[in-house]
Amino acid sequence: MLKLGLIGCGKMGGALLRGVSQAFDGDDALTVALCDAVPAAANALRETLSVVTTIGSPAQTAADSDVIILAVKPADMPALCQTLAKVKGDRLYLSIAAGISVADMEGWLGAEARVIRAMPNTPALVAAGAAAFTRGSRATEEDAALAIQILGAVGTVDEVQEKLLNAVTGLSGSGPAYGYTVIEALADGGVLMGLPRAAALRLAAQTMLGAAKMVLETQRHPAVLRDEVTSPGGTTIAGLEALEAEGLRNALIQAVRAAAERSKELGKKA
Repeated sequence: MLKLGLIGCGKMGGALLRGVSQAFDGDDALTVALCDAVPAAANALRETLSVVTTIGSPAQTAADSDVIILAVKPADMPALCQTLAKVKGDRLYLSIAAGISVADMEGWLGAEARVIRAMPNTPALVAAGAAAFTRGSRATEEDAALAIQILGAVGTVDEVQEKLLNAVTGLSGSGPAYGYTVIEALADGGVLMGLPRAAALRLAAQTMLGAAKMVLETQRHPAVLRDEVTSPGGTTIAGLEALEAEGLRNALIQAVRAAAERSKELGKKA
């Protein structure tokens, strides 16, 4: 049985845990312990879970867990980890706090702490997440396999060097917000050209979903797939010309850069 804990029942932690819970739906191999500074948040999350769930203090949650997901704000991590360091027993700490380094967590949690730093994203809630992680100096192969099991239950997961996790944060951690903005803008364009709002939004969202699935399932480069739907003198090349003129490509590149840099700043402030 996997005893999974979550401290910080906000949007990201909640999305990840709900996704994992759904992956274990109907299976008695998972129990969950929750903790949040706002009791109502923990209670609300508990209502969405289909597995045995308890609510307690940080220390109680850690004591009841084999793996504990740390999903609090970066500024709250030092005090939380120092509290958890006093809890007896051995467990894996899986942090999803942006910018907080493995070295910092190991320092706060103590010399024997097993730590994995990860960055998932909110589509984990619908089993379409994208996550990456790096293991701490004391994390074992078994710990890495467990992280892959948890994160992989709700989407894709990659192990990367820690120096790349800020880039992961800027790309996939913050990326859903960029995608929602693109979908909204495409739908607005459809409305501008006469489509009903509901139909425009459905068409835009399904089109982006389909394009993403084409990249993942065919394993072909996006540029190759784009060229296949871009006829000489046709409608698509006219649209692509407008995107290039308005700087969409560079805007998205700079969004990833800005978010990654912000992740670095958050880590320094902790």
